Amino acid sequence: MADSLEDQNLDSQQIELETPADGVFQPPSINAQKLLRGISYSHFSPLPQVVQLDTQTECVLGVDEAGRGPVLGPMVYGVFYLPKTIETSLLADTHHFDDSKVLTPQTRSNLMETLCTADTDLFTQCGWATCALSAQSISAGMMQPAGSYNLNAQAMDATIELVRGVLDRGVNVTEMYVDTIGRPEVYQRKLQHVFPNLKITVAKKADSLYPCVSAASVCAKVTRDAALETCAEAIAKAGVDEVAWGSGYPSDARCVTWLKANMDPVFGWGPECRFSWGTSKELLEGKKNPLKVDWPVEEDENGMKMTSFFVGKGEEIDDELADWYGKRVGAEVF
Repeated sequence: MADSLEDQNLDSQQIELETPADGVFQPPSINAQKLLRGISYSHFSPLPQVVQLDTQTECVLGVDEAGRGPVLGPMVYGVFYLPKTIETSLLADTHHFDDSKVLTPQTRSNLMETLCTADTDLFTQCGWATCALSAQSISAGMMQPAGSYNLNAQAMDATIELVRGVLDRGVNVTEMYVDTIGRPEVYQRKLQHVFPNLKITVAKKADSLYPCVSAASVCAKVTRDAALETCAEAIAKAGVDEVAWGSGYPSDARCVTWLKANMDPVFGWGPECRFSWGTSKELLEGKKNPLKVDWPVEEDENGMKMTSFFVGKGEEIDDELADWYGKRVGAEVF
């Protein structure tokens, strides 16, 4: 999908909530080497102690994403699981998890830090995982010539990979709650087909309705925030004085200003940018870019095909050798 469909024209307050906090906590889900090379990857937390002690503990799992609409940075999917009996008391009542889009950047950073700190109640009783789909991978899938691998399909595959990873680690997940992509009933039917033994609920605004989804949204969002900061630091070290791209959304003036000021006329930007987004395409192909690049379609030399070297029964054989090298060769030469 183009960014006109992804970016929701965020207002100034929403843009600030989407902007990473200064000095955002760097969770273990950040792999700087892969981020800077534009490689998608997944991270799984250690199994919580409560699950290790009793593998039969029934757990609830939530799924949510961050960064679907931005032109800069990865889209991150997160899953979060814990025993069903403590979901509300621990996540909602004690730590006040909520949809990451309504929490301040500093609040969600602090929650993630607590989750990753040994001996805290979140660390010992909860598990989580993220899948960071790089901007480069997203664009490559959406722009591939042999049929588009659209954002919904990429999101579905990331969700399935994470849930399978948790189940393969021996976690007894019995219920799953998912923030929807598109129509909830369609998405739920697809997931139920893949995971027939789970009780699955897919709903709009699930990150506001179910504490485990709220926690998953925080894991996804802080990982994305930290990923943006990691990319910004690397670019700054390469010679850019300041990387002030804000939230990375097309409706954020800071983002568009940065894109315009740091665009190479041929190569555009680095792996932090989604080239499949309309914002990127318009800048590269727009009137203000003085350099136009034409990529001709390569064809076989002389338009010849392998089948031209084979002759069916009863067909005449063309005297192709006689015309090679631009000079007619007589039979007397052979």
